[in-house]
Amino acid sequence: MAKIVLISGSTRRDSLNNAVLATVRHILAALPGEHETVLLPVAGLPFYEAGLELADGSAAVRAAKELVTGADALFISTPSYNGEMPGALKNALDWLSRPGGRSPLTGKVTAVASASPGARGGLDAQSGLVGVLGRCGALVVEHEPVALGGVAVPDGTDGRYTDPEVVARLESLTRALVAELSPLGERAEVLV
Repeated sequence: MAKIVLISGSTRRDSLNNAVLATVRHILAALPGEHETVLLPVAGLPFYEAGLELADGSAAVRAAKELVTGADALFISTPSYNGEMPGALKNALDWLSRPGGRSPLTGKVTAVASASPGARGGLDAQSGLVGVLGRCGALVVEHEPVALGGVAVPDGTDGRYTDPEVVARLESLTRALVAELSPLGERAEVLV
């Protein structure tokens, strides 16, 4: 069974990026094989501070690191705040990047998406996010950027998107992520 940690860059409960993750969870449930998904909320982590790290962090940080360490992959969806990823997401990655070279992010297969009511769909945040993930040793899935622009919060009770175009784009990225976890370990180069 593949364990995939879902991370939203938004701290709002009803955010568009949480809806992206609900959709990805639904897509994974329909794909062949078994996939366990777990949400990692970034809002509960304290601000990164080296002194706190030296004192063994906090219970929330230790739990986040254990969760990511035990995962096979990550799927991150984020909004763009002034052209970058939100501070809460960057803070979470700062914690997860420690200790350098042996962090829970090292070698972790990671898919990146974004969503926004704006036309660009949070695309501006993706380059910075991918750069940080690369510096942390994560293996970012090679795929055409999935930036969902002009989307609204879904009306469904399960909080996921049902628009066929949105679902198709997320399914393509999700399949690329799952392909990275194949026994052969081949890098997927899936373009929408």
